[in-house]
Amino acid sequence: AMERMKLVLQYFQSNSESISNGICIVLALVSVKLYTSFDFNCPCLPQYNKLYSLGVMIVPPVILFFVGVLVNRHTGVMMDEWMRPVGERSKNPAVVKYLFSAMLQRAMLAPMVWILVSLMDGKIFICAFSVSVDPALFSGNSKNLPNNTGLDVIKVMAKVPCKEDIIFRNSSFRKAVSRYVRCYSQAIGWSILLFLIVLGAVGRIVKPYFDNHAMSLQTRYWSNYLDVEQKLFDETCVLHARDFARKCVVQFFENMREDAVLRLPYPFFVANPKGEWEWEEREERLYGISKQEQVDQLLDKWYHSKPEL
Repeated sequence: AMERMKLVLQYFQSNSESISNGICIVLALVSVKLYTSFDFNCPCLPQYNKLYSLGVMIVPPVILFFVGVLVNRHTGVMMDEWMRPVGERSKNPAVVKYLFSAMLQRAMLAPMVWILVSLMDGKIFICAFSVSVDPALFSGNSKNLPNNTGLDVIKVMAKVPCKEDIIFRNSSFRKAVSRYVRCYSQAIGWSILLFLIVLGAVGRIVKPYFDNHAMSLQTRYWSNYLDVEQKLFDETCVLHARDFARKCVVQFFENMREDAVLRLPYPFFVANPKGEWEWEEREERLYGISKQEQVDQLLDKWYHSKPEL
């Protein structure tokens, strides 16, 4: 079991796409956990049942969708490629389209899981559409319809989701209506799931007939290249900034020592007491950049005019 867990973790840590897949799976599991721990309380009022149910059905999936967009690395890579100036490197709309499609597919996973789980459970559907059920369908239980409470039929049907209501005490009418509406809810849920599976299968089968495989391979390659390039650039910036900061700190203490303002022992990175610093390897990484203006110009050039591929 531990070996399998290690293999799964290694897969999710292998590249950004695998990490994005892992994050989407975690979000899907979180959506299931949120739904199961959510305290659903239908207002049991005709004018509010549908509004409350639609809110529970729509608002959490929208939130999960935008969370999926935020945590997806494809979003940042896509926006960087879309918004950057052309400069010396031309833009490839196919790469942006591919990144947008990948981002959208992953961001839609958690919202669809929430919607499917809510439909399979049926409570939201019962709250929303119990009012729309015709009591005459349950002729065998019509005598149990609580009509001696002074409420009209719509208000009585609106209270079907509230099983603790005193109106339905010792009555099987509420359970019959709930089973009826839950069947519709689960049928819709299974239909949506079947449609998505069939759509995905048909898409995988039909895509090779309408897609240029060589162009698709190029698009995937350059989208991965943009991701790797950005990560390497960030890592190189960290190394360069660390060496640049170290150089500034060393120069500061050297100036202080020369001015005889501060008498300190030589730091661990000093090669000899004559002030000859061990910068041979790090100076190669600095590439002669030793001022803030030079660094700003370099970063500005990278953004506005990336090197041609």
